[in-house]
Amino acid sequence: MCMYETGKSFADYGCMLEIQRIEFLADGRSLVDTKGRHRFRVLRRGHRDGYNTADIEYLEDEKVEGEELAELQHLHECTYQQAQKFCEHGDAALRQILMHRGPLPEKEEDIQATKDGPAWCWWLISILPLDPSEQLRLFATTSLRARLTQLKHILTGILQRCDYGHQPADLRPRGRI
Repeated sequence: MCMYETGKSFADYGCMLEIQRIEFLADGRSLVDTKGRHRFRVLRRGHRDGYNTADIEYLEDEKVEGEELAELQHLHECTYQQAQKFCEHGDAALRQILMHRGPLPEKEEDIQATKDGPAWCWWLISILPLDPSEQLRLFATTSLRARLTQLKHILTGILQRCDYGHQPADLRPRGRI
């Protein structure tokens, strides 16, 4: 599956989906529940029998070691804590999303155990109020450090806006400065 990208029939990056459940409706439509399994990059585009096709290569996050890994683990911990705060203090719309999507997944002990990094990052990207181009940029990166840094920046912005909206009335700016 690839999302639509302006100027192209589909984006340069996508996700191989695993079908979890299919429900066939009386009118011929289907409800298909899927789970993302592997990110990929489109190498070549094509058409067959009226459908878009592509030759792809799977993506894998770059592995790090030593001091760089220790720094990455610290960034992972800080970003996960922000994600928890975001989920705990969300508005009614976020609570509705969480009812449908479930809670923030548990944090993995080994952040480099899978080719795509921690699952909670992908869950978070799917629920954050992001422009599709921003989601695609996060999706395409093979640097867990870059992905976590960007998520931390996004969460910081959202949490600051949320805090601003809850200031006591006497601290809010009034009139013109």
